Amino acid sequence: MPATLLQTHRVEKPWGRHDLGFGFPDPPKDGDPVGEIWFQEPGDTKPDMLIKYLFPGERLSVQVHPNDEQAHARGLPRGKDECWTVLKADPGATIALGPKAPMTPDQLRAAAQDGAIVDDLDWVPVKAGDFLYCPSGTIHAIGGGLTVIEVQQNSETTYRLYDYGSDRELHLKDGVDVADLQPYRGVVSPGAAGEGRTILVEGPKFVLERLKGGEHAVALPEGKTAWLVPITGSGSVAGVDWKAGECVTLTETETVRASDDADMLLAYSGTRRM
Repeated sequence: MPATLLQTHRVEKPWGRHDLGFGFPDPPKDGDPVGEIWFQEPGDTKPDMLIKYLFPGERLSVQVHPNDEQAHARGLPRGKDECWTVLKADPGATIALGPKAPMTPDQLRAAAQDGAIVDDLDWVPVKAGDFLYCPSGTIHAIGGGLTVIEVQQNSETTYRLYDYGSDRELHLKDGVDVADLQPYRGVVSPGAAGEGRTILVEGPKFVLERLKGGEHAVALPEGKTAWLVPITGSGSVAGVDWKAGECVTLTETETVRASDDADMLLAYSGTRRM
């Protein structure tokens, strides 16, 4: 079929929340908090990309991901570039992106071991509407009080550098080996404006656009898959109805028809243009 409505997979996490919003039913107050919602089964590495909602109620671990070359050297299918579209942010919410000043491998290792890494990172204030790109190798940590959509290369290879004293495994050697030790060189922005269609990322690993309500042609070359993620509103594509809190994959050239209040993300691997 040219369009498929994906099933959601709720992932309970101790750092998650009970107030989700954005089309998702809240978990019971006496139940475990939900930290992530996936639009495919965890561990399925066949698609090139993975789309998630994240609901952190507290700071997540300090971590870093390998690039494609480093992943291939370990027999892994791909590295992990990722990006975040901020949907909701409590006052004072932050995301850490890279160190404040250049570090040496020994300095990073020592800071991760004694916890100084938390103060060494650049905690960037974020608000609803912000967009952040996190290339592989970027030391990062998502703060609490946020709701974000994470669009990423489909890899769950994570090297955890620091986890606030928890008993979860750390991966100091691997993490230090792949970490970019320079300050983050990207920007936090809402993207470049367009006529109802904003380009947020333009390769090389994937493309991400933000679409507003109305009709949008999605031209797909043979063998390519796109992910349509409605944040608000409703609509249809190729005879499949969708609404906020869902995700639709497209495998053929189609026209997306959306309500006037719709706000959507459109993602696909590779570089522009379809």
